[in-house]
Amino acid sequence: MTLISIENLSVRYGANTVLRHVGLTVKPGEIVTIVGPNGSGKTTLFRAIIGATEPAAGQIRLKPGIRIGYVPQRLHIDPTLPITVERFMRLAERVRRRDCVAALDAAGIPDLMKRQMSKLSSGQFQRVLLARALINRPEILLLDEATQGLDQPGSAAFYRQIETVRADTGCAVLMISHELHVVMSASDRVVCLNGHVCCEGTPAVVASAPEYRALFGTGTGGALALYRHDHDHDHNHDQLHGQESVE
Repeated sequence: MTLISIENLSVRYGANTVLRHVGLTVKPGEIVTIVGPNGSGKTTLFRAIIGATEPAAGQIRLKPGIRIGYVPQRLHIDPTLPITVERFMRLAERVRRRDCVAALDAAGIPDLMKRQMSKLSSGQFQRVLLARALINRPEILLLDEATQGLDQPGSAAFYRQIETVRADTGCAVLMISHELHVVMSASDRVVCLNGHVCCEGTPAVVASAPEYRALFGTGTGGALALYRHDHDHDHNHDQLHGQESVE
């Protein structure tokens, strides 16, 4: 069963059309990454999926009763507020302590339960947000540039944890990322967005697509080489699915 099915989606803010005729599907267990330049509509697409933005046209179908975990790009907590990780995890809903323990363990931070939120590093903070998204055992995780502000080792460690979560729980992952090297090594499929879907397919296929190179240049060869090194697959039969821009 498809978890998310989007057909012919358009979103407008006033007279400005941010997304036009976008199609996207996410199936159980797969990692799909959305890439695109600033202003390409990536976060708007996420907001439409979770119901925070009203589409101007098209349809978004979610699996009935789907459990979604959401990790935002950033979250500000007043550094003077005395709140522990456990208290933060149990703020919005009735959460059992054992579920907090399990979620923190799944996020790779089992020892932070009693730590003050204000004392966490950037990487630890994002892991706590991930843990909170895992509490309800989601069928899909939405990550909106969840490694924004982390250094490269921190980002790599975070995405390795995401792969572990997927392996352990079977949940799907739909993420926005600006880190192309991560996209190449961690995704099953990549969707290149620039107001519309420019191209989509496996990382190897998208990296060689003219639409992708027009946006990001040809300097991603190293990332592609890393992908091929880490994934000993034959992509010769992959098909590229493109969608023309509609002005």
